[in-house]
Amino acid sequence: MARNKLSSRGINALEPGKYCDGAGLWLAKSGLKSGKWFLRLTVHGKRREMGLGGWPDVGLAEARQASSEARRILREGSDPIRDREKKRLEAQRNIHLFRDIARDAFEARKAELRGEGIAGRWFSPLELHVLPKIGHIPVSEITQIDIRDCLLPIWHTKTETAKKALTRTSICIQHAAALGIDVDLLATKKARALLGKPRQTTTNIPSLHWKDVPDFYGSIDDGSVTHLALRLLILTGVRSKSLRFMHEDQIGGDVWTIPAENVKGREGKTFEFRVPLSTEALSVLGQARRHSRDGYMFPSVRKGVISDAMTCPPLVPRS
Repeated sequence: MARNKLSSRGINALEPGKYCDGAGLWLAKSGLKSGKWFLRLTVHGKRREMGLGGWPDVGLAEARQASSEARRILREGSDPIRDREKKRLEAQRNIHLFRDIARDAFEARKAELRGEGIAGRWFSPLELHVLPKIGHIPVSEITQIDIRDCLLPIWHTKTETAKKALTRTSICIQHAAALGIDVDLLATKKARALLGKPRQTTTNIPSLHWKDVPDFYGSIDDGSVTHLALRLLILTGVRSKSLRFMHEDQIGGDVWTIPAENVKGREGKTFEFRVPLSTEALSVLGQARRHSRDGYMFPSVRKGVISDAMTCPPLVPRS
């Protein structure tokens, strides 16, 4: 078969129509200044046409090169059209943005999180410190340098938050790998090495000495919702959420039954919890009923129940 029938200069002068360059390469001109390249070939016994791009964006030399590559793939026993589609889909999979992967990873883990992550504590380190900087980058292109640069501003000042953000970033990258996306699974580990040892040391919130509890208990005596909640918290040792969402229906005589959804634990593994109420605890509840609203013993001023910031964690005696 004759080859190289066309020339770059000659193509410009051709009228609309179909013109063969040889070896199955054709140019279909739809106008004096527009057209498209295609390659005629036989794949597994069937005549096919494979598009190679539009002219003049794809020039003659580029079209010949693409035609030659397609014929090479065909000689090796593969379908060049299917091979190109496979590569296109693979490239498409690899343009997933990190912010989309992060949200998908969060959705996949909601069932494992307390309250399905509604409070936002799992996602917030990513949302505040990672996504604004690298959320728009395809996850396949994220490197340890990108992650390092995200967390460096808070690595020594908000160390615990930075560590959480790093851990969640690692989970997101693992999630992307599970989706079949080509990512660097060691990127977060390498970023951790680049960040070095944080200067900030973690300091636990000091607890009240058990000997000081009676005096503290006596000092919270103004009868407000907050003081009554703190008193009952000290008397029962329950968690803040259980107390804040305490409802009259949960009290039966001198026993308080906390429903499973208000007990700490992973979804599907929680259970209701019964708390015996002392005479003093029942007295506190008697005072709290004066403030109750919609059955909740410790309502907020406007709506709902008091916030987590208005109570304190259970007091743990110091050794």
